[in-house]
Amino acid sequence: MIADTEQQHTVATTVSATGVALHSGVRTRITLKPAPVDHGIVFRRIDLAHAKDIPALAELVKETRLATTLVVDDVKVMTVEHFLAACVGCGLDNAIVELDNVEVPIMDGSSAPFVFLIEEAGLVAQAAPRKFIEVVKPVRVEFGDKFAELLPSASFEVDFTIDFAHPAIPDEHCRVTMDLGPSAFLEHISRARTFGFSFEADMLRAIGLAQGGSMENAVVLDEYKVLNREGLRFADELARHKVLDAVGDLFLLGHRVKAKYHAFKSGHELNNKLCRALIATPDAWRWG
Repeated sequence: MIADTEQQHTVATTVSATGVALHSGVRTRITLKPAPVDHGIVFRRIDLAHAKDIPALAELVKETRLATTLVVDDVKVMTVEHFLAACVGCGLDNAIVELDNVEVPIMDGSSAPFVFLIEEAGLVAQAAPRKFIEVVKPVRVEFGDKFAELLPSASFEVDFTIDFAHPAIPDEHCRVTMDLGPSAFLEHISRARTFGFSFEADMLRAIGLAQGGSMENAVVLDEYKVLNREGLRFADELARHKVLDAVGDLFLLGHRVKAKYHAFKSGHELNNKLCRALIATPDAWRWG
């Protein structure tokens, strides 16, 4: 299921799913509900004494270590990127996303379960055109040897390179280049899982991260190989997952982009800086 690109869409009915959160380790229920035109994707924490709405917007990103976290008045929603990437791939523009805890569940570590959830809800076209952010001038951010940039393009393209000195990640599997229309995202990117290294696990848990991480929801590597019994879903699954993350992070602009996203070793922090740099450069984009 892919929504018509001309109109805004919301979910046709309310649906829910439950899963473990990657970093907090808590069990969380996520519920999608319809929302009106121009509402955007808004997370709603319903576990609080008074429900709190947190819009999916780049300026609300406050934490980016291993996940993208939105914060409003000290109320957080963690690990939003995989769900937001599914919204882009399926064509979901407007929804209320209720959560009964602090973090979006990790499910299998990819966007595929959220694609399934959106398909289960169904989509309905709304009486308003979809807006796109069309990049007309390059915008680039850097940190050391890392960079991320948006370049003018008639469609949404990606050119992403990761760089890990690891025997299970050869150079030929470190780069993803493609025109990333919705069908391409669903076919080539949505199933790519998050990943981590076993030798980092104890350190991450000691600082309160990866409490719910396992080989059920992540690709895990030791110093030499992939530990998951089933192996990788794609030879370049790790690079594809970084593209997935970027798709979700860029949707925090509030709209899809028409641009070429070009990056080297980028992550959530640099992706957010890129969004903020584009917002701060009004002559670099127009409504498309």
